[in-house]
Amino acid sequence: MREGIRILNEAGIPSYTTPEQAVRAFMTLVTYSRNLEILFQTPKDVPVQFPLDRKKLRLQFEPIFNNREPILSEGVSKTLLEAYGIPVTKPQPATTVEEAKKIARQIGYPVVLKILSSDITHKTDVGGVALNLSDESMVHFAFERIINNTKVKLPSARVDGVTVQPMIREKDAIEMILGTKKDPVFGTVIMVGLGGTAAELFGDRALGFPPLNERLAHRMLESLKVWPLLKGYRNHPPANVDRLVEILIRLSYLVADYPEIKELDVNPLLVSPENVIALDARVILDQDVVGKQIKPYSHLALRPYPEEYVTSKKLKDGTELTFRPIKPEDEPMWYDLLRSCSRESIYQRFRYFFHWESHEVATRYCFIDYDREIAIVAELEEEGKRRPLGVGRLIADPDHETVEFAILIADDWQNKGLGSVLTSYCFEIAEKWGLKKIVAQTTPDNPRMIAVFKRYGFEIKLDSTGTVVEVVKTLR
Repeated sequence: MREGIRILNEAGIPSYTTPEQAVRAFMTLVTYSRNLEILFQTPKDVPVQFPLDRKKLRLQFEPIFNNREPILSEGVSKTLLEAYGIPVTKPQPATTVEEAKKIARQIGYPVVLKILSSDITHKTDVGGVALNLSDESMVHFAFERIINNTKVKLPSARVDGVTVQPMIREKDAIEMILGTKKDPVFGTVIMVGLGGTAAELFGDRALGFPPLNERLAHRMLESLKVWPLLKGYRNHPPANVDRLVEILIRLSYLVADYPEIKELDVNPLLVSPENVIALDARVILDQDVVGKQIKPYSHLALRPYPEEYVTSKKLKDGTELTFRPIKPEDEPMWYDLLRSCSRESIYQRFRYFFHWESHEVATRYCFIDYDREIAIVAELEEEGKRRPLGVGRLIADPDHETVEFAILIADDWQNKGLGSVLTSYCFEIAEKWGLKKIVAQTTPDNPRMIAVFKRYGFEIKLDSTGTVVEVVKTLR
């Protein structure tokens, strides 16, 4: 305890009246340090790709959002999930018993029947779900029972019939719940936990901020009480956690793209050793946002990965490279880039020598706030492997008026036009940000970079020490 007080005093923290207060303050610092360490753990590079045109997809769903219905049907909700690569069961509406029987024959037994009503949030609460129906007589009986149960328990609800969908049987499956909700302070928050009918009873859940990466999604799962079961316990095999992590990431990007979503529930989400599939889904719209123009991602606490800046460009010799914003997953590639640079190149970029091969240093350059900083990586794919050839970085001031630019090119790719192409693309982004001025610094012994700045119309001057070249360009 005395050692803790000594450390606190040496750190410049005021003395405390009691040892207990000092210990609490010390443990707060320890917890804070551990949280930072976990937050900046390098995530795996999980390949989450969206083959669909997300802008085109938004145009498809905007008429549905604008019809003023506050709750989307299960079918529409699942269509939205499926568009983002989240597997779902396909419900088909049936207004009569005969229609339900016909659909059941078409999709094959066993089937599930659920009440079809936009006024009912929890179907099981009104007896509106029938599982594992294996023939026509069971479908007939279940249809009538579901309709009668609903009329008795919720007579004011508008009932349009039932939905018919296949009964999914997965051995050793666990029922999970996924959800999102808009918080007035923190914006949209994402939740994962133990699902099924007992989800609210046990309250085993974890919260996070979208968009998620692999490390953040994994950390949410690790905090659950059901986590040991997901990893595998005794004769229960482990669940497909990697697929579950991917589903979490996909869901986080869905709600990032749609500020109109006030609440989204996926319950149950069936997680087995092989598959992950959504058995039920519901989306509630935010009527204060629907049909209005709002600032992109203003409903989020964190700015998503700026996919709009991913592009391909060719050099003069015809080499095609991918230009994209850096990600936390790129830490190993960042090391590779610096290893390919001489001491002189590193000094010209950073203006000092330092021990760069450490995780603490890498977090500064790979874990960035996309709202005011962006680093564009130029990478080449060789024999299925990606190699970073250079990084151009823009760091804006808090007022988003002035941006600092810096660039680093691998030694064996200098004098090939890559620096000019990467610089040009970074300046395009700076103009899209609406910035007023670009500033940069280099050393007098870097004639190639000075020539690039002259070509782009920068004002160039030597500082008072004669060791730093300062360049400035006014954009507007």
